Amino acid sequence: MIKQYGADILRLWVASADYSEDLRIGKEIIQTTVDAYRKIRNTLRWLLGNLAHYTPADDTPVAAMVDLDRLILSRLKALGEGVEAGYRAYDYKRVVALITNFMVNDLSAFYFDIRKDALYCDPISSVRRQGALTAIEAVFDALVKWLAPLLPFTAEESWLSRHPDAVSVHLERFPDLPDNWRDEALEARWERIVRVRRVVTGALEIERREKRIGSSLEAAPTVFVTDPDLLAALKGEDFAEICITSGIRIVDGEGPEGAFRLADVPGVAVVPALAEGRRCARSWKILPEVGSDPEYPDLSPRDAEAMRERKAAGLDQ
Repeated sequence: MIKQYGADILRLWVASADYSEDLRIGKEIIQTTVDAYRKIRNTLRWLLGNLAHYTPADDTPVAAMVDLDRLILSRLKALGEGVEAGYRAYDYKRVVALITNFMVNDLSAFYFDIRKDALYCDPISSVRRQGALTAIEAVFDALVKWLAPLLPFTAEESWLSRHPDAVSVHLERFPDLPDNWRDEALEARWERIVRVRRVVTGALEIERREKRIGSSLEAAPTVFVTDPDLLAALKGEDFAEICITSGIRIVDGEGPEGAFRLADVPGVAVVPALAEGRRCARSWKILPEVGSDPEYPDLSPRDAEAMRERKAAGLDQ
């Protein structure tokens, strides 16, 4: 098994098993473990790929970060409390479940999905981009250290890739994350934002299935909200960025009869619409402003400014 899959796969199976009961192993069980390991490894690779662009100058105080980055640090702090409690109780199954759930649901399916635009397309000087890189650095540091006792080879490989001058991740301590990272009020507000987002993504999934759009960036839906708590949660947020659309319009009121709704999110209705304008060749957003910069006629103003900064820094010759 080690020859075919590597020792860390076997370790992950052991850590995932409930040793209070009979242990079961077989091809299907190992394949499930292989799939879980692949998700962990791909998450670490994504983090490393983006941290290749991180510099100490990007370090941003938590107070200066936008809410999405502070949210992921709040969830990271909560995760750390659960992980360390699991280790103290020798409950490795719980540790694996907590970490993989965070990687799959909080990071890959949510935070990474939203943050890709800012990380890939924002200007170098963008506070949003710098804050995201700072949050990603903290996430990588914590995850690799928490995984090190369970996946020593993978953690060591990841750590030395990020810190080539380090001796070993196994000489590091678990991170002591600041208490003020935890913000339960922020998490509660974002739980409401995510509920509204689910209705938007549900509506766009139908548009994609019916081949009326190819990707969510081709859409600029209208979102009708009658629930005052949900409406207040959306205030001040770039909801188009959160929903990964080129535009979005939020209306305080009841949606039309044919609007898309979800039974478990009352007070929200979505009417899909195509985004207007031209497609930016860099971000793929469809915006009326694309072409307004004569130096970069195929880019949006944001992306044109990013290219100017890269050119001035000598990154694009």
